[in-house]
Amino acid sequence: MMNLINFIKQLFKPTTQEVKDIVDQGIYSENEVELPKTKEKTEIVSIWDVINCNEHTQAYHLVSVIPYDEWIDMNEIQRRIWDLFQIEYKNERSLYPYLKTMVDLGLIETSNIGGRRKWRKKDLLIKLSEQKKVKETIEQKISA
Repeated sequence: MMNLINFIKQLFKPTTQEVKDIVDQGIYSENEVELPKTKEKTEIVSIWDVINCNEHTQAYHLVSVIPYDEWIDMNEIQRRIWDLFQIEYKNERSLYPYLKTMVDLGLIETSNIGGRRKWRKKDLLIKLSEQKKVKETIEQKISA
């Protein structure tokens, strides 16, 4: 019985778009109109799922080869870049500024044990709400 009553209440509740249209027309102010409450679904994802580097850049190569679970040094990073992309950098020092920037941003950890510097990704988790994902999708379609 309660489900039926709740269903009938939902039928007469205005949608968010209808409320915005009423406010835009100037009939009611925002304080007089109650926005419908929506249940936000949150999804927990790794920040690496959200960050998109431009393909075929040094940052993209670094993000692709540095793992979460093991510390790797520069020689191993360059070997993995060669294995994945068949690219060898003329100046091996050109990767260090990218690594330093990612370390400064808190995306990658660094270790300096035994005179060899090593790196690994931090597994940072973030919450994404369903409404934010829908908004981002709409913004991408508008800008395209």
